[in-house]
Amino acid sequence: MLRLTDFIIDCPDTMKLAAFYSEVTGLPVKEGSDENWAGIRFGEIELAFIQVEDYRAPQWPDSEHPKQFHLDFEVDDIEAEEHRVLALGATLQRDCTGPEGYGFRVYTDPIGHPFCLCRNKGVTWTEQGPVWPKRDQGA
Repeated sequence: MLRLTDFIIDCPDTMKLAAFYSEVTGLPVKEGSDENWAGIRFGEIELAFIQVEDYRAPQWPDSEHPKQFHLDFEVDDIEAEEHRVLALGATLQRDCTGPEGYGFRVYTDPIGHPFCLCRNKGVTWTEQGPVWPKRDQGA
């Protein structure tokens, strides 16, 4: 099983960009957001912002510095989904899964856009899709 969970935008300051889009959309910045990763929930999808060193803004429609994003897909079986996406033409770029099988793997689609297959500890799958563990409100 596979479910789109995040649309991620590279940026130099996650909280500043999250605050901007929070104002634009009228939705709050997600609790637990920080300088490395910030997010805004849109139902089952999170608009997320990830901090990137030496960020260079895209100059669209100029292609010298193209738009920057990647998609995350939560999976229930990372090995099976990897086999499937590779057969569809994806290329594995980096494996960031630990010995217990949790983490993420970075791929590129057939024309080079990055995406990740993720398996997060504590996520359980139902017929409706992934169910995320509750965050400790004190953390």
